[in-house]
Amino acid sequence: MAKVLITGGAGFIGANLARRLVAAKHEVSVLDNLYTGRKSELEGLPITFLGQDVREPISGDYDWIFNLACPASPPHYQRDPLFTLTTSIDGMRNVLEAAKRTGARVLHASTSEIYGDPLVHPQPESYWGHVNTLGIRSCYDEGKRVAETMALEYRRAFGVDVRLVRIFNTYGPHMDPKDGRVVSNFILQALRNEPITLYGEGQQTRSFQFVDDLLHGFMAYMEAPKDKLKSFFKEKGLNIPVLNMGNPGEFTVRELAEEVLSLLPESTSSLTFCSLPGDDPKRRKPNIDWAKECLGWEPTIPLREGLSKTIPYFRAFA
Repeated sequence: MAKVLITGGAGFIGANLARRLVAAKHEVSVLDNLYTGRKSELEGLPITFLGQDVREPISGDYDWIFNLACPASPPHYQRDPLFTLTTSIDGMRNVLEAAKRTGARVLHASTSEIYGDPLVHPQPESYWGHVNTLGIRSCYDEGKRVAETMALEYRRAFGVDVRLVRIFNTYGPHMDPKDGRVVSNFILQALRNEPITLYGEGQQTRSFQFVDDLLHGFMAYMEAPKDKLKSFFKEKGLNIPVLNMGNPGEFTVRELAEEVLSLLPESTSSLTFCSLPGDDPKRRKPNIDWAKECLGWEPTIPLREGLSKTIPYFRAFA
């Protein structure tokens, strides 16, 4: 049994992770300032809740720290760009300082936004990305990039055992119905018989990963021996473990909308088209060869099955 801290643990991925860790009999603490997280998602779980901002120093001793703290959907992270930026940077520093002090192992939730609007497809971990440092999404993209750099330097300078996971679009139960993500938007619009909003012609591609697949990858990554990872990534020419985690199945956003409607045949919703937002990536698909080779991990839940598992959760919000 490990003593575990989840920063941002009242968010979508954090709440699902807390459930999995509790089921595995770990001792779980959740640190969250509830800026976007919802404490109600943790009701009934035998956890310790710490109502704290990750930008403040972290006390306590832990074996594992999962750093998930940061607004992750565009409406949330663009609401207060300086808050988003400092959460990524100052929060990462505090997590790494806590790990340095206690010897905790850290899994940091980075993002596929590291790659920006990519010129390489699919995106491997070795790709440096194509990111606008001055765009509307920069507060999130650049904050996450700096956090990766900080993790690297703490690993070099102090030997902190930190692992980076670049998460591609993930969905499932316990998503915030108001977070503006494409899956939750489409499901709720269909349930409410509202027009389903697509940007441009809906031809942007995304890779949609069901949350259970991601959490399986998290646990395999966190449990992997430090020496094994060091050897694997040294061969790859990296000084820090970094893995993509996403479902390599590639769908256009329009195909996602049509899949949702096919699962809700009673819906009277139709598709409507709006202007593309700034810096919206045109294609997004992970190369997960390293995760397969290093951890034996790959997603197993196809989009239609995952949507079928997600839609019942959202019926209460329709």
